[in-house]
Amino acid sequence: MNYILFDGPARNALLPFTFTRPVADILVGIVSIRQKWEMHLGSTTTTLTEEYLSDKYPMVELEQNVMINASFLPTAELVDLIADLSDKQAIFKGEEVVAFFSNEEQEEVDFDDYEIIEYTGDCITVMNTWDIFSKNDAAIRQDFEYITEDRQSQPIPKSVNVIAQENIFIEEGAKLEFVTLNASTGPIYIGKNAEIMEGSVIRGPFSLGDGAVVKLASKIYGPTTVGANSRVGGEVNNSVLFNNSNKGHDGFLGNSVLGEWCNIGADSNNSNLKNNYEEVKLWSYETEGFAKTGLQFCGLMMGDHSKCGINTMFNTGTVVGVSANIFGSGFPRNFVPSFSWGGASGFTTYITKKAFQTAKIVMSRRNMEFDEQEAAILEHVFETTKKWRKE
Repeated sequence: MNYILFDGPARNALLPFTFTRPVADILVGIVSIRQKWEMHLGSTTTTLTEEYLSDKYPMVELEQNVMINASFLPTAELVDLIADLSDKQAIFKGEEVVAFFSNEEQEEVDFDDYEIIEYTGDCITVMNTWDIFSKNDAAIRQDFEYITEDRQSQPIPKSVNVIAQENIFIEEGAKLEFVTLNASTGPIYIGKNAEIMEGSVIRGPFSLGDGAVVKLASKIYGPTTVGANSRVGGEVNNSVLFNNSNKGHDGFLGNSVLGEWCNIGADSNNSNLKNNYEEVKLWSYETEGFAKTGLQFCGLMMGDHSKCGINTMFNTGTVVGVSANIFGSGFPRNFVPSFSWGGASGFTTYITKKAFQTAKIVMSRRNMEFDEQEAAILEHVFETTKKWRKE
């Protein structure tokens, strides 16, 4: 069967992260949503997403296809239902479509003509930006159980101080000496060729991606995910860093999500709790206002290619768009539009020529190319987000 992951109605609620990727390529838990589905289905997937992203994330449509809402994370029961789908059948959970069968002749899908299968089991959904960190605990545990089943961890070095070693899995090539790993609060996964430097203390649930690094004497509270080839240091609590991002120095990051190619300057901090302990509101791209999160703890949401200078301070519930460059003293406002340049004293437009020069340098450090495809996506984001910048 040909499986296609589609963005679904949650796409706009997951901005700024879905400005530059489909919902399927959001990282939550140990691996991305796409990787979860491909592991469970035993099949590759393609994507139905926004047209400007389709060159990088194309859709392959065959005579028979199963479309899967990428906001839903797989479970064994859900995967069995999806694998058994046939013509004119769809799976719903409440009012949300989870998956449906389609063929290449179908121009429109009318679910009134479908046999509806109700899925009543539990599953993790990613419908809002804050779900990425707030549901990361459950996602790490689910991924850990699936990825490590019937596999043998690499041995834990004798210099490592360990609690609950049965909940720790180390992949080949990982390096760690003279660190403390406490997996009594949740599993700890350490990817291939990753490194945890001396003096670091980590409480699970925690995932360190392939080639990622935890810097000297870091303090990390779970549930936290550090994506492949990312760098993390200082104090981190319940946060998700996508691949290839850096928070390599002292400073606090809590209840936050950093996209790809982000960099947090030394001694930068974010607030994750309001002084009056009230519910945190976050900027919504859908309503162009601030939306209730239902959370008391909520920190920084930062889109791809955004960066901040040393000693930057972020207020509780700050949303930073794509390719913003933030610096200077004081607190910048809690919504920073994409391609903004400045800080608390004000912002100007970060023109694409300069932004792309930086992106080329940053990506080349990871032996990756900033090509025309990447530039076209960011050009689209620049134009789409113009209305929120003060030109």
